[in-house]
Order: sequence, then C-alpha cells, then structure tokens
Amino acid sequence: MPHLLRPFVAGLLVVLPAVLTIILLGWIANLLYGFLGPGSIVGRGLVAIGLGFVSSQWVAYLIGIAIALAAVYFLGLIVETRVRQRVGGLLDMLLHRIPLIGNVYDLSKRFVAIVEPKEGDTLKSMQPVWCFFGGEGSAGVLALCPHPEPILIGGEPYVAVLVPSAPVPVGGALVYVPSKWVKPAEIGVDTLTSVYVSMGMTSPPPPQVPAKAS
Repeated sequence: MPHLLRPFVAGLLVVLPAVLTIILLGWIANLLYGFLGPGSIVGRGLVAIGLGFVSSQWVAYLIGIAIALAAVYFLGLIVETRVRQRVGGLLDMLLHRIPLIGNVYDLSKRFVAIVEPKEGDTLKSMQPVWCFFGGEGSAGVLALCPHPEPILIGGEPYVAVLVPSAPVPVGGALVYVPSKWVKPAEIGVDTLTSVYVSMGMTSPPPPQVPAKAS
C-alpha cells in the first residue's frame, strides 16, 4: 500500500503549489467582484454611466469601466504636474472638515501612502527584521521596522515593528517590543511580501546567528 501512495503523494506535491495559486487568485477575484461587480454599489454606478450609451447591462458596465479608467488616467496626467499639490490640498481641506468622513479619508491616505510607487516610499524604506517574542528560542515573526532608533518605555529600549497580515500584507499590527528581541533579516521587502502573500508557502532564509568568539 505505501508503494501505491508514494507516487500519488509525489504528484500531489508537484501540483499543490499551482492549485493553491489558483485558489488564491480565485479568492482575490471573488473579493474584487464583490466590491466592483455589476451588483455592487460601485458597479451600479458604472452601469448607470454606460446606460446612457447602450441598453445592455453588461455592455453598459464595460463602458462605465472604460470611462472611469480614462478619467483616472487623465486625472493622473493632471496631478503629475504642479496642480497635484493644489488638488491634494483642496481635497484635504474639504474632506477633513466633515466629521467621521475626515477620519476615514485620513486612514485611507495612510494606506495609499504605504503602497504608492515613489522613490523612497514608506514601505521600501522599512527594514525587514526577525522579531522573537519572548527572546531568542521563542516564536519568531517576520516584520518590518519603520525606524531603528529605540524609545524608552519603563527605562527599557523598545522599537516599533509592523507585523503584516497574510495574504494581504498591507494591513497588520504595530507592536512595540524590546530591542533585544529584534534581529535584522537578511532579506528585502519584496521577499518578505512574497512570504506573506504565499501564506508561508515561500520560505524565508533563516536568521543569521552571529558566530561565537573562540
């Protein structure tokens, strides 16, 4: 019986990464469809835009998407000029004056700032670290250190680490931990992101342990 199971297990291990990738992509597609599909709030708005040109709901939906993408593209051309600061400042001034909406807008700006592709952006400037909760030999977590300078809490040095969430590493938790629990990870931010997106299927390199002096 083990001889019969061995080829099956070997074949399963070959196709499992591809199957998990398809499942993850399907989950992301389903999530996007729930937010942007024709039946969603955004989708109904896109359909309403397209219905001015055709009667078919799906064709109207596609036309609405095309118009929205074109509008975003031309807006991008505008904000790449000096108008960007003026438009951004005007939006900040208007939305921050509205109770509750201002708080949501500020939170959204912080998330966009993390993933915005720009030189020296926030995410790329962070240092990947290993965080051992309880000290070396205890549970280890891959995290990002936004600032290596420690702060004193109760007279002890602590550093801030961002622990991403899987499989969407944009979210997560901000934790202040003792400096002695944190060790640099010899990986880049891209590798750390791939570990979380793959939900651990991609293995990070082990932390470097300094050699003891003889």
